[in-house]
Amino acid sequence: MVFFAVVLVGIGLIHYYLWKRLVRDPLRPGWGRRAGTVVAVLLCVLAPLTMIGVRAGYFTWLSWPGYLWIAVMFYLLVVLAVLEIPRLLLMRLWAGSRRTTVKSPTATGDVPAPVRIADETRPGTSEPQPVGVVSLSADGAGQAAGAGTVPTGTAAGAQTAAGTTDDAAEERRGIERRLLLARGTAIFAGLTAAGITGYGVKTATGAPQIDRVQLPMAKLPRAMDGTRLAVVSDIHIGPLTGVNHAQRIVQVINSVNADLVCVVGDLVDGSVAELGRFAAPLAGIESRHGAFFVTGNHEYYSGAEEWVDEVARLGIRPLRNERVAINGLDLAGVNDLSGEDHGDAPDFARALGDRDTARPVVLMAHQPVAVVEAAPYGVDLQVSGHTHGGQMAPFNLLVKLQQPVVSGFGEVDGVPVYVTNGAGFWGPPVRVGAPPQVTVIELRVA
Repeated sequence: MVFFAVVLVGIGLIHYYLWKRLVRDPLRPGWGRRAGTVVAVLLCVLAPLTMIGVRAGYFTWLSWPGYLWIAVMFYLLVVLAVLEIPRLLLMRLWAGSRRTTVKSPTATGDVPAPVRIADETRPGTSEPQPVGVVSLSADGAGQAAGAGTVPTGTAAGAQTAAGTTDDAAEERRGIERRLLLARGTAIFAGLTAAGITGYGVKTATGAPQIDRVQLPMAKLPRAMDGTRLAVVSDIHIGPLTGVNHAQRIVQVINSVNADLVCVVGDLVDGSVAELGRFAAPLAGIESRHGAFFVTGNHEYYSGAEEWVDEVARLGIRPLRNERVAINGLDLAGVNDLSGEDHGDAPDFARALGDRDTARPVVLMAHQPVAVVEAAPYGVDLQVSGHTHGGQMAPFNLLVKLQQPVVSGFGEVDGVPVYVTNGAGFWGPPVRVGAPPQVTVIELRVA
């Protein structure tokens, strides 16, 4: 409950900030601002309703609009946060300019220029007669010059009126400047966030790209030189994907002619009853030595036991804290770390202990951080997923706080770790800076 409360408060604060920058600041009081406020409130309700309700099996019709808004919200927040510094600098610059403009001359000790009083017309003639010029001294006393005198208060009143008019004009200019800046900021942020989200949707819903890498392995038998592992993770079959999603991924996997296929967890986001028909195309995966599967954290949210049985029925072998020998190579798999909360914890000793250490071993583990426990067993390569490569940059910067490797190759405690971006998406159907991926790792004799 505490976690959900924090999430709700965070969502509320984000929407309040967006309302200030996109509604209150750029719009004058009136129907436009009122309409914008209503929309902001509705969107604030939509975000948690989507995150909680859809996950619980309710309001599934909100999936697309809800998750798309979450993506747009995220990028609006990022863009507006980046624009805060130049916005504040401009505001300070304009404020300084206004203070200089409206500064009182007497405050600096300057003597005001003489005030010329309008000429007076002599009765019975059209010729103007000079009345005089009042020269104001620094102490405010008026000294008349010319043919007449004018009370000091009259000149001072004229000067005050002129100053008041200048102040009002400068205030109006300041308001217009702030309004122009607010509107420009809102338009730029809106267009940028919409453009990034649109690009991300196109990327996330397209076919995964194929990344090919080579890894020298000292203990690899020469007979297995060039062995190709197709690594795929985070397919996330769910209510937004449909059956075409799995079909696209299977086509990409089969196109690389892999010797082994490693499905490294987070296959689904729902029960077998809900999504079994969408996962059916996985039965078409082809490879020389078969396809293998380990659980991810999302399997434990969706009924891990049922999905393990369903995956086996589709012809993909689950590795549950166990290993298999494939010619001169050992392939091991451990349950996801989150399985510990469901009575199905990873068991590294069972999967990696009591084996011939002269043989190379590749470990399938959903989360990269599992390498910390796997390293003492002399693992030659760990393949993982879970991170999505960050999915929506710059979110990848936060993923680094939890996982030792976010995307691609890394080395942890002397163990090479390869983390694939995953072939699907979770939450928003958006990928920015981390395209969907099927990785082909070619093992070479070192």
